[in-house]
Amino acid sequence: MSAEAPRERRVRAVRLGPRSVAALVLVSAVGLGGLGWPFLAPPEASLNAHSQDAPWLFAGLLVLMVAVLAATISEAGLGPKAVAMLGVLAATGAALRPLGAGTGGLEPMFFLMLLSGRVLGPGFGFVLGSLTMFASALLTGGVGPWMPFQMLSMGWFTMGAGLLPLPDRLRGRAELLLLAAYGFAASFAYGTATNLAGWTFMNTLSSNIAFDPDAPVSANLARFLAYCLATSLGWDGGRAVLTVVLTLTLGTTVLKALRRATRRAAFEAPVAFGESGGTDGREGPAGSPGEAPSPPGPPGGVSRPT
Repeated sequence: MSAEAPRERRVRAVRLGPRSVAALVLVSAVGLGGLGWPFLAPPEASLNAHSQDAPWLFAGLLVLMVAVLAATISEAGLGPKAVAMLGVLAATGAALRPLGAGTGGLEPMFFLMLLSGRVLGPGFGFVLGSLTMFASALLTGGVGPWMPFQMLSMGWFTMGAGLLPLPDRLRGRAELLLLAAYGFAASFAYGTATNLAGWTFMNTLSSNIAFDPDAPVSANLARFLAYCLATSLGWDGGRAVLTVVLTLTLGTTVLKALRRATRRAAFEAPVAFGESGGTDGREGPAGSPGEAPSPPGPPGGVSRPT
């Protein structure tokens, strides 16, 4: 009869508290409104009358809200160890993105974000995804009104990996298949979200598939589908396929490295200070078993005869 292997508990670099969850929900709701307003507002709505200004308004609002969300999550418990790991992973992801820029959507950054979110949890994942996209935009000169939407979409992508089921139990081939399936679908979802952000900046005079504020929702939906097919279907497909291939071939090695790094970082270990060697002979520093000095006499409390 063999004993059951102990369950490996996932170490979270950031634990989301009630305020962080509320801020995340609020930012996501505003982001969804900023992306989907062309399909939510009827043609006679006043928002459509300012269709040229609305994308800029939502972009500016998202910058402020993502900053507030990052500050809220940091206040909830983003310690120095987590900040150090965040900086390393964000810099690595930002450096990986230009490697495939302009080559059919082959962006290896998504592979790293996928596995990092899985290991480090949804809170850390959202901050990591947003920060990585921000650093990448600065590195490649891709700063523009679309950047806040890209930051939010990448934050959702990485956070979703952290929300996948069985983080403490699922391992091996089954975990890789789950991550590959999510990475494939989420790569297209990311592309669709960023398409919504860029589509509203097009001018109807320059293209017959641009957003038309005077057209009904059904007509704009058809225009948007045509826009996706014409501009980004191949790009999103290349990103999805590369993410799957890298996950299935390199996923095991990278997951082990990330999990080993999080265990050594010990994000959740309390820091305690105490004197070396407990005076009562029961506990030493930081509540760990310690060795007290042995009494000069024999054990059992019997005094040595003089």
